[in-house]
Amino acid sequence: MKSFLSKLGFGVTVEEVPEIVHGETPALQGADMAVAYFSSRAGGDLHDFLRVSPHRFLFGLLDVAGKRETSGPVLLAALSCFRASGEQLFAATELNESEAMIELSRRLNLEIMRAAGGVRSCPAFAGCYNEELGTVCYVNAGHTPGLLRDEASIVELPATGLPLGLFSLAPTDARIVGLGPTGSLAVVSRGVVEAESKNAEFGLEGVKNILLAGPTSARELSQSILQRVQEFMRMAPKHNDVTALTLTRAA
Repeated sequence: MKSFLSKLGFGVTVEEVPEIVHGETPALQGADMAVAYFSSRAGGDLHDFLRVSPHRFLFGLLDVAGKRETSGPVLLAALSCFRASGEQLFAATELNESEAMIELSRRLNLEIMRAAGGVRSCPAFAGCYNEELGTVCYVNAGHTPGLLRDEASIVELPATGLPLGLFSLAPTDARIVGLGPTGSLAVVSRGVVEAESKNAEFGLEGVKNILLAGPTSARELSQSILQRVQEFMRMAPKHNDVTALTLTRAA
C-alpha cells in the first residue's frame, strides 16, 4: 500500500514552489521509459509501469476527475485494477494484444465506476510496449493524443474511445503502432497542453517542438517537456497536475 500511496502522490510534501519529480525508471530492452511531474499534485493524474511478460511492458497515464482528496479511493482502485488485470491479461506468451488491451480498458472502466459509486470521468492512455517487435498496442480513452516521432515526422495518436468512468458499456478500440530504431513516444497530461501564458496555450505544438529537437533519453525528454512548460508560463505550474510520460528507442 505504501508504494501505491507514493505513486499517487499521497504523503508527498508539497513545496511552496513546485519542483520537477522523476518517477521510477523501469528497465527495458533496447529502449527506456520515464515519467516526470511537478510536486504540487492536487488533481487526478495517475501513472504506472508494469512488466507483464518477458518481452511486454505495460504503461498508463490516467486523469481521474476531481481533486486528489476526493478522488483518492478511485485512484487507488484504478491502480490496483491496472496492475492485477495487466498481469493476468498479458502474461501469456501468445496472445492478441489488441483484445487484451480492450479488455483491460473494460475492467478499468467498470472499476472506476464502482469505486466512484457512479459516474466519474477518467480520460486514459494505456499502452503495451513489445520489446521484441518495437511496437506499442494502445488505447486512448478520451485522453490527450499521444505523440509518436520517427525520423521524418510526428504522428498524433488520437482517441480510440470515450473517457473511462462514464458508461458501463463504453466501446473502445485498440491500435498498434511501430517505433523506429530511434523513435519516441510522448504522452502528456491535460495540464501540459492547457498551460497558459498571455492568453496562449502551450498545446500539443509545444510538445511537438521538443520532440522535433531529435533523439534523447526518455528521462531527458520528460524533463525537457516540463521545463519548457515552466519557461512558457514563467512560473511553476499550479493550474493542474502536469505529467509527461515518455518512451524512447535506442538505435
